[in-house]
Amino acid sequence: MPAGNNENFTPVYLFTGFLEAGKTTFIRQTLNDPRFNTGEETLVLLCEEGEEELDEAALAESNIKVAVIDSVEELNEANIRRLANEAHAKRILVEYNGMWQLKSLFDALPEDFAVYQEMCFADASTFINYNQNMRSLVVDKLQTAEIVIFNRYSDDIDMMTLHKICRGVARGINIAYEYAGGKVKYDDIQDPLPFDVNAPVITLADRDYALWYRDVMEEPKKYDGKTMCFKGLVATDPKFPQGTFAVGRHVMTCCVEDIQYMGIAADWKDASTLTSREWVNVKGKIAFERSRLYKGRGPVLHVTEVTKADPPAQEVATFY
Repeated sequence: MPAGNNENFTPVYLFTGFLEAGKTTFIRQTLNDPRFNTGEETLVLLCEEGEEELDEAALAESNIKVAVIDSVEELNEANIRRLANEAHAKRILVEYNGMWQLKSLFDALPEDFAVYQEMCFADASTFINYNQNMRSLVVDKLQTAEIVIFNRYSDDIDMMTLHKICRGVARGINIAYEYAGGKVKYDDIQDPLPFDVNAPVITLADRDYALWYRDVMEEPKKYDGKTMCFKGLVATDPKFPQGTFAVGRHVMTCCVEDIQYMGIAADWKDASTLTSREWVNVKGKIAFERSRLYKGRGPVLHVTEVTKADPPAQEVATFY
């Protein structure tokens, strides 16, 4: 989504996480901060109500109005615009329900509303259990957040486990750990890639495809001119330009329902000899350039070698 600092957009500040994760407390502190609360007309949408509450009467004196969204059915463009108009809102704060998919909100926001900042809150003492039992909802809240703040953190909680869960979903997410006394520690754990991007030939182990694919899509120029070798599943289509195919893997981000084919464009003089769904080992040089498969620029593998291959032991690639 576009940034909300454009004067043509109404900025939306989005606070996500599960019940009792600290969202309301943070929103209250934000609204009481004179650096944020300068009297600008503000609407707070509460999609979830926990033990902590906002003092609506006091907030109203600062041009801040609060509206409750009781069900996901109320989360629609017409309702959001009506509430914003009634509040004469110049900005929106949303405390989102942890059990609702974020797509419901993103689809409901009017076109002239844009998420300016998205923060995720979690209880460090229960987060691992949430991840085990409600993985899809955890992924949903992490994958677009700029930062995740772990409240109620203590040194007996495994920081590395929390780190791996978050960075496995969103490699660039910032992570902060807040202790009971208010001390905050920021995550500075490095995430080295499991392959050498400076090797003469970057050879991917089967288990590393998902990590590489995310990295090459996030930083394609880093691989420009690099020679790659990896195992992938061929995809062809009569609509592809002559000499072009796709090669990749099916990747699971969080659960079976979200498995999708993630491949890159490839050029090879003998591409017509390939058939969809056959496993091959490919070798070639990456170029960051325009391709019809992307409808724009992206990583294109200029193939020099193709050999038939057996499927990997785990055909669906993951980030773990």
